[in-house]
Amino acid sequence: MASRHLSRSVVLQTLFESDMQNTLSLESAKAILKRNLEEYSLGDTDRPFADALLTGVLGKREEVDAIIQKAAPQWPLDKIAPVDRNVLRIGLYELLFGDRDATPPKVALNEAIELGKSYGGDSSGKFVNGVLGAVYREIGEPGKADAIKVPVPLPHEALGGVVLTAVVDGVTHIALVHDIFGRWTLPKTKCQENELSDAAATRALKEELGVASVLSEPLGEHEYIAHEPTTGRIVRTVGYFLAKVETLIKLKCKECKGITEAKWFSEEEIPRIPTYNDLLPIIESALVAAKRA
Repeated sequence: MASRHLSRSVVLQTLFESDMQNTLSLESAKAILKRNLEEYSLGDTDRPFADALLTGVLGKREEVDAIIQKAAPQWPLDKIAPVDRNVLRIGLYELLFGDRDATPPKVALNEAIELGKSYGGDSSGKFVNGVLGAVYREIGEPGKADAIKVPVPLPHEALGGVVLTAVVDGVTHIALVHDIFGRWTLPKTKCQENELSDAAATRALKEELGVASVLSEPLGEHEYIAHEPTTGRIVRTVGYFLAKVETLIKLKCKECKGITEAKWFSEEEIPRIPTYNDLLPIIESALVAAKRA
């Protein structure tokens, strides 16, 4: 068994034992990990990886658990089998917060699925694959496009997006929406037949923020590859536009697929919140444009 796979197995058993004892604190878990590492005789080179993985999983546990609940809403967290629950914690931590150079996303997925198959029930591997696969596709399947050797044309979909801003006492604020994977993102919606992206952006402003405002100027385009359960991979191009209001008006997030909340953030807060890195250039452009007279 590869040493890192064994390290993950030891961390899984540590999390499982801590979970069953209702002692998912870092201090108690590290004591259990130390005992397990000695029992499995992991070498000195493997211990730092196991310790870092356990520390990372427990440090991000609340965020990871929230993602599990949103990605598998039909399964309350306390109803998921303890082994599966902790396999998902390891897999999601490595997928979303781990070092992608050391553990590429596909490796994180495959390792978690194998842990589920080895230590869970008959359907654990399939369940873990379903939850992690949904998250992996939602964040754009990082690294997968690099492996495509044959240029196969993909279907294309146009969307309109909006960055709503308000400058209050010299501080620029941006309205963001919270998606089911625990990240703050920009409102957007699909273009209807023969509809331009600015019209779709205006609808997104109304549907996801509850705001009726006039678009100010275009900010640029963002293109990414998404995965639809029925149609497969699809290229999405979002044309983003700036919209301005004078005050931090109340946001009324309408029931939208994948959106759970809308909120204002100041420009100082934005670097500290979980968002999508490839949207940051659009947000930066909006911050600059919002301050222009």
